[in-house]
Amino acid sequence: MPVVARHLTIHGKVQGVWYRNWTVDAARGLGLNGWVRNRADGCVEALVEGAEEAVTRFITLAYVGPPAARVARVDIQDVMVEGLSGFEKRATL
Repeated sequence: MPVVARHLTIHGKVQGVWYRNWTVDAARGLGLNGWVRNRADGCVEALVEGAEEAVTRFITLAYVGPPAARVARVDIQDVMVEGLSGFEKRATL
């Protein structure tokens, strides 16, 4: 199964609602690697790598997020696979 990588920018009410922690749990549960962080502009940014089916499932979940989130849109870009290990929460950019 091919490994793919996607960069996501999640817009809406996604900061202060547990979105980053939810992302870590969801990504690890799907066996994905990568990272997530808040951005100064109010968005959440994530890079996910793994099996294409798992990445697609994660993207579907990202449109919903945790219960308090209100996702307006998710911008998705195909990116090069970096070979990351694990999934981490990073500091705000």
